[in-house]
Amino acid sequence: MGDRWTVEVDRGVCIGSGMCVNHAPDGFALDTARQSRPRSPETGADERVLAAAEGCPVEAIMITLVGSGEAVFPPEE
Repeated sequence: MGDRWTVEVDRGVCIGSGMCVNHAPDGFALDTARQSRPRSPETGADERVLAAAEGCPVEAIMITLVGSGEAVFPPEE
């Protein structure tokens, strides 16, 4: 995976479960309100970040390809 990703967290949906931090501690952090945030808005493609998005209980994490904006997760139907 040589792609670059934009990672976003919908803070209106995030419940602060911390699953993302468990899956990808280098990719996510919880702020003082226990809301998830990406450590960097842009990152290299990373299986741990993808696993965090897939494991989010409320699907609050969105990943798109830098440049094209094509959805990585959740996949477009």
